[in-house]
Amino acid sequence: MYKHIQIATCAPAKEELLEVKHYFVNELELETEFNAGLFAKNAKLIIKDIMSRNKNVLIVGGSGLYIKALIDGFYEEDIDVSEIRSKLNERHKSEGSDALYNELMTIDPDTAAKMDAGKFRRVIRALEVYYSTGKRMSELQMHNVKPDFEAVQVGLLVKRTLLYERINQRVDNLIKEGLLDEVEALRIQGYSYKTHNSLNTVGIKEVFQYFEGETDKDTMIEIIKKNTRRYAKRQMTWFNADKRIKWVDIDAEFFQNWIYEIYFN
Repeated sequence: MYKHIQIATCAPAKEELLEVKHYFVNELELETEFNAGLFAKNAKLIIKDIMSRNKNVLIVGGSGLYIKALIDGFYEEDIDVSEIRSKLNERHKSEGSDALYNELMTIDPDTAAKMDAGKFRRVIRALEVYYSTGKRMSELQMHNVKPDFEAVQVGLLVKRTLLYERINQRVDNLIKEGLLDEVEALRIQGYSYKTHNSLNTVGIKEVFQYFEGETDKDTMIEIIKKNTRRYAKRQMTWFNADKRIKWVDIDAEFFQNWIYEIYFN
């Protein structure tokens, strides 16, 4: 979604963008806050427009939370949380992630139980919603706005050994394509994964840490590979819990015909 990190995010090339209409690509500045609820709200409008033109919609991606927000509904309410968010960010700096997570656990244990304490942005989001509305996020989500379309979910199944080989090759390709130069340009402009949530992601924060002298180049590359493999494992854990997903082996001969039938019939 964000501009200026095309290499790091493997954004579609200009030729691909011209061939097929894409959405949520190179649209946001790095300072812009974005979340699953905003994605679901905006995507819902786009989907409605596309379907009104008798077109099929293909949603592609690996972020389970964003997909869930879209197809299972979301709580739709505009809340000004800028002042509260600022205070919570300051508290995070002084008190740390665990303190805020424990506070959320006291306020809204159902929501906290679904979160990793280290994902402090999500913890802060849940706290700011509570302090802005006086209601727990778990309570508000009971009134999610349901989408007015049905979705068919298809998961691509690949052997783990092959998946990890592809991940390792992908990281090597990112380095060759200029990942370090891309991140260095951002660092010179004053950006940091510590202050911009858009950059606090696998493949970017490790490069910042390299430039800050925390690792050497070879170690940085290996850490990116390791963290990407861990991310892929968490993705599979998330998606395996959703029994609506129809899994298909990408090595199967019938794969392309099967996708065609699912999508168009």
